[in-house]
Amino acid sequence: MQIEKLLELLNATINETSKESEIQNATVYLKKVDEGSLFISNDEEEIKEALSSGAKAILYDSDLTITDPNIAWIKVNDIQSAAFKITEYVVSDEDASFYYLNSREITFFKMIALYQRDAEYLGDDWRKVFEKVLNSRKKLFIGSDIDLMKKLRPKVKILKREVDGYIISDTLFRTTFRIGKYVYQYKQFSPIHIEQLLRTIAFCEDTNQEYSLERVRYFNGFMPLFIEGEPSLNEYSKNNRIVIVCDNLADISRARDYAKLPSGWVVKTAVLTPPKTKIDGVQKPIYYRNHDDILDILQGSNFNYAFIYSDDVNVINMIKKEYNI
Repeated sequence: MQIEKLLELLNATINETSKESEIQNATVYLKKVDEGSLFISNDEEEIKEALSSGAKAILYDSDLTITDPNIAWIKVNDIQSAAFKITEYVVSDEDASFYYLNSREITFFKMIALYQRDAEYLGDDWRKVFEKVLNSRKKLFIGSDIDLMKKLRPKVKILKREVDGYIISDTLFRTTFRIGKYVYQYKQFSPIHIEQLLRTIAFCEDTNQEYSLERVRYFNGFMPLFIEGEPSLNEYSKNNRIVIVCDNLADISRARDYAKLPSGWVVKTAVLTPPKTKIDGVQKPIYYRNHDDILDILQGSNFNYAFIYSDDVNVINMIKKEYNI
């Protein structure tokens, strides 16, 4: 890429002594710098090493000392925004599609999609996102950080359409539902997630992804653990002790509300959270500091449903081992 074109693209300034006119590649990682690279960084020590590895241009937004006046020192207002302008130039909307999916929708997509090799998942580290978009050969990019996705693509696509479907019967832990012409019976799936599933199916159809709803099952982000056995549909209001590990507070609120629906049954719930965590509708959560605290609380509490707010899969494994589930 011509440096003159890069300056125009980024609305950047350059040192007048530069003798470089073209770059061969761009990277934010020192280990990927080679002859002719544009290195994107504000770290002076890394920049020094990048120059010794053959970097011919430095893109930065801080107050740096120009140590080699012959290479291009390109200063921008914001290094992240500039990096994303480069990806937008190299990978246009005509070349690839960029979608925001919330974390639950991504979970369902990974669950039901038959061939995930078509999609590239973008995290919340802008440097990793930059490298993936710039170097991937895939045409479908999916991210769950809405602010980052909007910086990456101002017109990022957001799931809105849902396929036609509805719940036929359900408990908090099993759902029979209809999608199109097909009925899926007594699946390991909570009805509180039906909207996310319907949007994910629409996403698969809109992007021509093959999928199977036979793959719907419990996942670590909402994992029920049946200490006294799973209640059947006919025994839903039986006084079972059930632990539900959730990775977000909204699901805990929705699940607690759902658990109170069966008429004539008083549901005792306990909510375990790390210290100083606030949950709407929960006046007295039980705070835990570590794994041992969780086991002590479960063993000493009277509950039908105990909700644990954690994204640590080790919590699930610990409870399974303790109660021989």
